[in-house]
Amino acid sequence: MDKALLTYLYHKIIPIYRLFDQAHQMDHVEKVIHASLSIAKDYDVNHDMVYVIACYHDIGMQFGRKDHHITGGLFLYQDKTLRTFFNEEDMKIMQEAVEDHRASNAHEPRTIYGKIIAEADRDIDPETVLRRTTQFGLKHYPELSFDEHFERAYQHVEEKYGENGYLKLWLDTKKNKDGLKRIHALLKDPEKMRKMIQTFYENEKNS
Repeated sequence: MDKALLTYLYHKIIPIYRLFDQAHQMDHVEKVIHASLSIAKDYDVNHDMVYVIACYHDIGMQFGRKDHHITGGLFLYQDKTLRTFFNEEDMKIMQEAVEDHRASNAHEPRTIYGKIIAEADRDIDPETVLRRTTQFGLKHYPELSFDEHFERAYQHVEEKYGENGYLKLWLDTKKNKDGLKRIHALLKDPEKMRKMIQTFYENEKNS
């Protein structure tokens, strides 16, 4: 990878994630970078572009969560420094990939780059999903009781990851398929889920 590009990303872009909630900190973007590059090994793609897309995938959070996939794509596309490394076609592909990465998007990502980042951002590990859901709830709904936090978390996980959930997997990655099966099993055992969420809830409250 171009060393000048890597330096720019690590000094100017990735640190922006420090401004975000606990579920979208620097450890999250670094994990998505690693997952993206791992998935990309199986496809004929530009790995520098994959790296950049991963770095910018949630960067739109600085402008608000609701449309962060759109604002993040625009932020990438308008980045003048990136344009010294990539041509117009590459910039457009990367913008579209960021726009297409969101799990709630009904449409299939337009390119393989969009599918890679969408798949890499699907951290479908039950413990991680419940921890991040609990962190988000405590940050945005601190007035809720534990029972209310549990109900909110269970409903969110079911709506997103349940058997009829809106999350779609666009590539055949064993890790995500196995993770989804584990979450389906957990949704059928609400007492076990409650105990896990309570542990994360108490850890966050005491931290």
